[in-house]
Amino acid sequence: MEIGSHSPSTRRTPSSSPESKSKKRGGWRAIKYILGNESFEKLASISLVANITVYLRTKYNLSGVFLVNTVMIWSGSTNLSSIAGAIVSDVYLGRFLTLLFGTIFTLLGMGAVTITAGISELRPPPCVEGEYSQCVEPKQWQLAFLFAGLGLVALGAGGIRPCNIAFGADQFDTKTEKGRAQLESFFNWWYFSFTIALIIALTCVIYVQTNVSWMIGYAIPTGCLAVSITIFLVGTHTYIYKTPQGTVFVDMARVMVAAYRKRNIDLRLGDGIVFYDGSSEGKPESLITIRADRFKFLDKAAVIADPSEVDERNKPKNVWKLCSVKQVENLKCLFGIAPVWVSGVGCFVVMDQQSTFGILQSIQMNRTLGKSFLIPPAWMGISSMIALSIWIFIYEQIYVKKFKKILKKTDLRMTMQQRIITGIIMSILCMVVSGIVERQRKVLALRQNTLDSPLHVTALMPQFILSGLTEAFAAVAVMEFFTLQMPETMRSVAGSIFFLSLSIASYVSSLLVNVIHSVTDSRGRPWLGGNDLNKNKLEYYYYCIASLAVLNLLYFTLFGRKFVLCGNGVKDSAGEEPEDDSGVHRAGVFLSYELDDIERKSTSNKT
Repeated sequence: MEIGSHSPSTRRTPSSSPESKSKKRGGWRAIKYILGNESFEKLASISLVANITVYLRTKYNLSGVFLVNTVMIWSGSTNLSSIAGAIVSDVYLGRFLTLLFGTIFTLLGMGAVTITAGISELRPPPCVEGEYSQCVEPKQWQLAFLFAGLGLVALGAGGIRPCNIAFGADQFDTKTEKGRAQLESFFNWWYFSFTIALIIALTCVIYVQTNVSWMIGYAIPTGCLAVSITIFLVGTHTYIYKTPQGTVFVDMARVMVAAYRKRNIDLRLGDGIVFYDGSSEGKPESLITIRADRFKFLDKAAVIADPSEVDERNKPKNVWKLCSVKQVENLKCLFGIAPVWVSGVGCFVVMDQQSTFGILQSIQMNRTLGKSFLIPPAWMGISSMIALSIWIFIYEQIYVKKFKKILKKTDLRMTMQQRIITGIIMSILCMVVSGIVERQRKVLALRQNTLDSPLHVTALMPQFILSGLTEAFAAVAVMEFFTLQMPETMRSVAGSIFFLSLSIASYVSSLLVNVIHSVTDSRGRPWLGGNDLNKNKLEYYYYCIASLAVLNLLYFTLFGRKFVLCGNGVKDSAGEEPEDDSGVHRAGVFLSYELDDIERKSTSNKT
């Protein structure tokens, strides 16, 4: 039994019609509609996410721990829902319907948020100008309406994020050289459209929201979502639809259940143990599997303890009691990335602070530019993106290309270990700088006895730039690690695991805020609880996060880096190629290659 080889759905789908198999379907004819849908959808979602902290602070009077919890938990749930969306897509609905329903849910959520901006009765009365201590808290039903809208947006993101790129990739025949070239071009155009949407959202739309009208600022992305759905539906006659084939998440659950059921089996019996090789469908497995010398307790899931466990066709009678070796090794692969996953979460926790506390700092700073222009607080996030983009340009176009010619070396690229370590160091510097700037901001505000500090908001740029560099080094390297460490059949899982990392980081951030607030509040001097940052000790909180980042650096240096490929090729933690195909990998890391891709291995490693 191969991974994801669940019984195909009997539901009639567009792929069952002769027309759907026509060569006229798919390709660039379909991609133009998919890119159009993606561009408008991203413009809408980014317009909400980037400015949600400012909206909740200025229009709903949320502050302190409750505001941070709201943003962090909503952000975490938005990323976590992508895993549920991937399962629904792979097992039940397929990518087209999951993507369509996700966009519809997002439209409903954005519509609800737009209504809150347009109807004042849905919000508490505004605070007394210049006095945060005299703010009226929102009523429970007002928050319920708002949270329902945000919940719909999170639900919609679960359908969109795991399917948007995958559905576009479905439109090309990657078995041909032309199809692979078209797919690569599609990724470039997808990233281009994403960048354009990002720039428009973080400049024009956010400016309208902050300085003109929140209702108009949210009506624009809501209208964009309506256009997005229209474009997507217009192109239905051009798409290639693939029937749901099942998900590896179910296979992973089966392995854990089967291993638990057979927990009393003694694997030390050696030759007396018979493993189910997964060739029950009359053909050998399509993957060459190098057995991992770790997590051996999972091997019990593939042990044929009784001949009655398989039928006359050599298929398992109960797939929750007997799994194939490949299914077991794939789960080992997932467990094998956990040490690096922990360090990735640590970096993402640091990045999360700028989208909440960093924005709150900017609200209480001098944001004037010239005589009358007021810089929107959320614009500070642009500096992170600019730093990331500039570094990538310098690294790819100057460092790699130019210095390679000067130094006459074939490869100057930083290893994955080096990039992750650099990213962690950047995260430490980010928190230290944040604490120093916050201290200076607060001192100047208290000295002049004003709510908003005279310190200009551009003083926050160093910490936002360091956050962007943390993402450029660590986040990109971690995503690459997940992708390279997974076999071909589990690449979608790699994306889901990355979103899960972002989700866990948001929940961890929320937990840290609550724990630190609870501890300091019990001593009568809360660091984070007040509405006015000038009365808080935010700089101490930043230093605490910096300390955790230092621990993350020690953890990764002493332990986590052993699980990371040392070069651009497939190597174990010692920097050597796997010994052979005898079944043991020195680092205990599972590797798997498609038979058709073995000849292209060197090319894919460079990528």
